[in-house]
Amino acid sequence: MPSSSWNSVGMEVLYQVLGWVAFFAWSFSFYPQVFLNFKRKSVVGLNFDFVVLNLTKHSSYLIYNAALFFSPFIQRQYHETYGDKEMIPVAANDVAFSLHAVALTAFTLFQVFIYEAVMNFRRKSTIGWSIGNILLDLTGGVLNFGQMGVQSIDQHTLVNFYGNIGKTLLSLEVVFFDILFIIQHYVLYPVKRDENGKAIISERVAPLIRPSDKPEEDSV
Repeated sequence: MPSSSWNSVGMEVLYQVLGWVAFFAWSFSFYPQVFLNFKRKSVVGLNFDFVVLNLTKHSSYLIYNAALFFSPFIQRQYHETYGDKEMIPVAANDVAFSLHAVALTAFTLFQVFIYEAVMNFRRKSTIGWSIGNILLDLTGGVLNFGQMGVQSIDQHTLVNFYGNIGKTLLSLEVVFFDILFIIQHYVLYPVKRDENGKAIISERVAPLIRPSDKPEEDSV
């Protein structure tokens, strides 16, 4: 089976640089939230469903990346589908990121079990969710698109986009939801601060008994 190779050394170097910079951006994006949870001893503002689905996503992505990167059988199937000259679209940085992502997301889920959590929309606030996590996550998503674009330009094909649909969809999902959160954080629910620059936390807590639900007192 003929092996595919890079046409340009410069493109190969750029591909590797973009991939590993994306790896560090995406990987470091987990730590601000973990540290924030630990510092506050709370996960208020962090959605439990988001963490569970995130762990499911990264676990599936790890299986996908590891299989395509390490398995000759899976690689042969890929070449039979997209052509012998097509490069395997999964790089070492993809596998490394997936391993790290599963570990850190599992640890965040452990924090959720220790602390409590509610949703941003219900609270009308993003306090408790690290914006550093989102900005680094968005950076990683954009850089991953750049890495895939470099390979496409060098190989004169778009196969690595639809042939590596897992990475493509993950990057799209990351960019979409990160932009949505940034709009929540800076536009819809901006943080109010006091004279000392400290965030003012105001929660809307529904009373256990509404005024209309209070039992009427017996008249004497």
